[in-house]
Amino acid sequence: MRSVRARAALGATVVVAVALIGAGLAVLLVLRANLTDQAGLQAEVVAREVAGQLALDVRYDRLEMRAEEDNPVQVTDEDGRVVAVSKHLEAISGTGTDQVAPAKSPAEGSDDDSHDDHGRYSAPGRGEVDSDDPDFDNGTATVDGDTADYRFASVQATTSAGVTLTVHAGAPLAAEQEAVGSVRRAMLIGLPVLLLVVSGVTWLVTRRALRPVEGIRREMAAITASEDLSRRVPEPGSRDEIARLARTTNETLTALEASVDRQRRFVADASHELRSPIASLRTQLEVGAAHPELLDVPGAVADTVRLQALAADLLLLARLDAGERPGRTTLDLGALVHEEVSQRIGDRIPVAVSVPGSGAFEVAGSRGQLARVIGNLLDNAERHAEHAVTVSVRGERGSVVVAVTDDGVGVPPEERERIFERFVRLDDARTRDEGGAGLGLAIARDVAVRHGGRLTVDGVREGGARFELWLPTAG
Repeated sequence: MRSVRARAALGATVVVAVALIGAGLAVLLVLRANLTDQAGLQAEVVAREVAGQLALDVRYDRLEMRAEEDNPVQVTDEDGRVVAVSKHLEAISGTGTDQVAPAKSPAEGSDDDSHDDHGRYSAPGRGEVDSDDPDFDNGTATVDGDTADYRFASVQATTSAGVTLTVHAGAPLAAEQEAVGSVRRAMLIGLPVLLLVVSGVTWLVTRRALRPVEGIRREMAAITASEDLSRRVPEPGSRDEIARLARTTNETLTALEASVDRQRRFVADASHELRSPIASLRTQLEVGAAHPELLDVPGAVADTVRLQALAADLLLLARLDAGERPGRTTLDLGALVHEEVSQRIGDRIPVAVSVPGSGAFEVAGSRGQLARVIGNLLDNAERHAEHAVTVSVRGERGSVVVAVTDDGVGVPPEERERIFERFVRLDDARTRDEGGAGLGLAIARDVAVRHGGRLTVDGVREGGARFELWLPTAG
């Protein structure tokens, strides 16, 4: 199913179907429970009326059972024998016994003087009806040949003679079954119709909503064919997701256009940076070929070294842009800092190192690339410092932090992100020999990110700049 409209319609239909089925089942269960409780309440009322008569010692054959056809009644004694039933009751289940023929009571079968002419016990006092909640159960009963389902309530009564009797009274569940059946039939009829309506409406709404997407697709295809990144896709006037998609697409095109422009500038700047030392070196060699006594060997060597360093920087940037993964060698960053500082004997300003001897500063990565980062940070600090350059190593929150601080003029807050761009040098008046090609900090940040860390710059209260390299600890 490749159509978004079809998938959306199917998905909406399935979701609505599941929701309606769940809601319908919940409604049916609640409705059945409520109607069953009402039937149980009706059965309890009848059972308590009969139990009240038994507590007053009314003879079994004189019991008044109202609405006998709708509420079948069965009275059992402590031994489970049936002592009284309602009229026309032919069969019963769900009350503990299915007997419907009363057993002859010993009291009723004798002419003992303990009973008067009305069949009541002449013993003094009166019995009582159990006030606890009755027991409920579902069953069936046959009254005048009609069998139906009933909700039975069981209430106990004690006569004045201490005889405990149980009254089982039933209330019909026909109303509950009819109501539940009507609701079920309505749901079975209405559910398919409602699902068809939901499916159709979703199809139409999705079709209308996705119409701008086709315009975006056509424009993107035209941009791809023409390679004109200055073009933009049409943005709908609405504020929905499609409009946000169009705006995001245009923002992406803007970023892509800027990226391509940066790439072109990078190539142009790299060509320019390479052209100068190559031209200078060629000129010196041509002069040396014509006039050997005028050959500036130190200058030629310096241009060659500068050319070699620039080529190495460009090669490293190319490898980073290609997604080259750094090595995972475990190394001590504190020892690496000491090693890099020890090699800087001829620096203009001595570097002060602060590395705790008891610290564990192991990180995982490429030793050569991390050494390049530290060297670039030290070169940058040496270039801008007035009197002091310090480097420290510390552990903090699962990271190893290398901080390089100088006492120079610092970096303006608005330029602190820009200095990490390639070929960016804030002091345009600086000569290339003093300022470099503007790749050192860009390489340092790229290497830090490739190692799962970050490189930040901040100001120092006493003046100057503080660069911090954050790298995750090994393991």
